[in-house]
Amino acid sequence: MYRVLLVDDEEDVREGLVVEVDWEALDLRIVGLAENGREALEMAERVEPDIVVTDISMPFMNGLELAQRLRKRNPLVKVVILTGYDEFDYARQAISLSVDEYLLKPFSAGHLTELLTRLRAQMAAEVAEREGVQQLREHYHTSLPLLQADLMATLLHRQKSSTYIHSKAKQCGLDLTGERYGVSVLTLHMEGDAELKRFAALNIAAEVWAEHGAGHAFMHQETIVLLYVDRSGGTDGAKRQQEALENVMRSINHYLRIPATVGSGQIVDTLADVNHAYEDALLALDYRLVPGTDSIIYIADVERQTAGKLRFDELKQQTLTRCLKAGTQAELEEALAIIFREITVEHGRSDIQLYLIEVLTTVWKAAQASGEAMEDIFGAGFQLYADLFRLPGLTEAQKKVQEVCLLVQHRIASGRQHVYKDIVEQALVFTKEHYADPDLSIQKVCGHLHISSGYFCGIFKKEVQLTFLQYLMQIRMEAARELLRSTELKSFEIAEQVGFAEPNYFSFCFKKHIGVSPKEYRKQASQAASEGSIR
Repeated sequence: MYRVLLVDDEEDVREGLVVEVDWEALDLRIVGLAENGREALEMAERVEPDIVVTDISMPFMNGLELAQRLRKRNPLVKVVILTGYDEFDYARQAISLSVDEYLLKPFSAGHLTELLTRLRAQMAAEVAEREGVQQLREHYHTSLPLLQADLMATLLHRQKSSTYIHSKAKQCGLDLTGERYGVSVLTLHMEGDAELKRFAALNIAAEVWAEHGAGHAFMHQETIVLLYVDRSGGTDGAKRQQEALENVMRSINHYLRIPATVGSGQIVDTLADVNHAYEDALLALDYRLVPGTDSIIYIADVERQTAGKLRFDELKQQTLTRCLKAGTQAELEEALAIIFREITVEHGRSDIQLYLIEVLTTVWKAAQASGEAMEDIFGAGFQLYADLFRLPGLTEAQKKVQEVCLLVQHRIASGRQHVYKDIVEQALVFTKEHYADPDLSIQKVCGHLHISSGYFCGIFKKEVQLTFLQYLMQIRMEAARELLRSTELKSFEIAEQVGFAEPNYFSFCFKKHIGVSPKEYRKQASQAASEGSIR
């Protein structure tokens, strides 16, 4: 639903626009009503409208200046100008500048509805055009090989969830649906035009691999990677992979007469574990220099494989780091439960110790990255690793790691909250010192604090419960009230002292926020003082 801001200095016009048009039927929602251009500009900072319907003649800032200022901040906002007949030519000229539509007064609800319907359709068409559906489609098909290669590289080097990988695979036209997966890495031993020969070997390998329905073959870092996708399941998946590999090797030898070696990793159960299979395949490939090894080397033949090798992989690291830095206690405890669930009685003491060292190192790095020193959290001379390994069993070790993680998480959260408060406190001090500057803005405050405006607006509203502009107005109004009570300064002088370049706009804002004009407020304050009860 598109957001609409209505701007007119006449209350009956604003109310008429609200009630006479079926905004919901147009898929539009009114998010603000403003009495003049200046107020509308400030309101737009908060409500971020998609469409602004504004009168052309208003005090403090007319509709055309408002349109130009809005466009400078958001080039995509649509502006509709409401204009009288005597301003018609002026408004029509504005179409070429910064206005999308104009409507001549007096107009009916039907005329406005028709205009908004047209504008709504135009916005929808622009969205489609910006997306460039046809152009993107053509570019997408041209880029498919690159997208597929990028996904395969991600699959080999990073541990992503199976859901994520399947989603990306579908987007780039790959079917990775299977019961189990294997990775084999083929390298050629040759001199001369290596690039051309590798390309020829890839074509042969891909053709044979496809004939076996074995999965996908692709080039990666000057090697040919054969991703085995076991779609039928069962106990003979490894045998089917072996047959396909043997045919690949025979075909390359027959057609190219080039020596080649394949390293093959253990078959894994999920796509998320393919990176482990790739690591094993590279490890197997390293054994090609050992005398007596075959041209196809299986990691299971050359290294003792424990069931469920302990791996503190990238996905676990990322999950633990995220939970420490920005997660809840429940999320952290769940992540730790998954980490410790990997450990079984089959794993040796040294494997478990190495695994826990990697866990604690991740905790240490998360604290350090957040500006927290472990010495400050646990005291000088602490021995995190040694203390852990002196514990009698795995249950005690798990409890210790959880205690460490919860302390670090709490410290990081406290530190971040302190940073938030410190930034907001600096902003409040700067605003109080410079509220008399009529050019004071979010951008100026953020420049002083050296932070982005998006980040600042979020934490400021969270801490102060007001937007920055609301807070600035509050400060200026309070200062104006004090000057009205304690001085004889004229209204235009007070306006200047509290940051208003236009005295009339100061009077408008004062009455809107305080409820009476500056003159009436001074009179009330004087009467209250004389009665001994200053308001």
